[in-house]
Amino acid sequence: MKHIYLLALICFSLNSFAQTEAEDKRAIREVLDTQRIAWSNNDLEGFMQGYWKSDSLKFYGSRGVTYGWEQTLANYKKGYPTKDHSGTLTFKLNDISKISEGSYWVMGEFFLKRNVGDANGIFMIIFRKIDGEWKIVADMSCG
Repeated sequence: MKHIYLLALICFSLNSFAQTEAEDKRAIREVLDTQRIAWSNNDLEGFMQGYWKSDSLKFYGSRGVTYGWEQTLANYKKGYPTKDHSGTLTFKLNDISKISEGSYWVMGEFFLKRNVGDANGIFMIIFRKIDGEWKIVADMSCG
């Protein structure tokens, strides 16, 4: 009887772990979907709500490392000043993997359909759960 109880407890624990991880991934996908919609509406401030609003945010792109939420937003505004420049964003998510409790990486591809010429690339972002919300704390994008 003890073995059956132990086996049931182990199965329940594994199922709870799998459900929690699935919920985390669903929540992360929701953040990315909200960002996709905001970007496609040239709402860069709305897009940035998916990022950690901190001077410790890191963005690594073709120009090197940018530190901080405000500077990252300023760079986006400079590079994508109009709807013609921001276009319509879509993602292909290739992998979402747990790094540790409260942290995941996401690897994927982005596709911008734009009037000024399409732009595509790859990204790897790191999400961390901060104050109950999933936020991007580091972003490496190249295209």
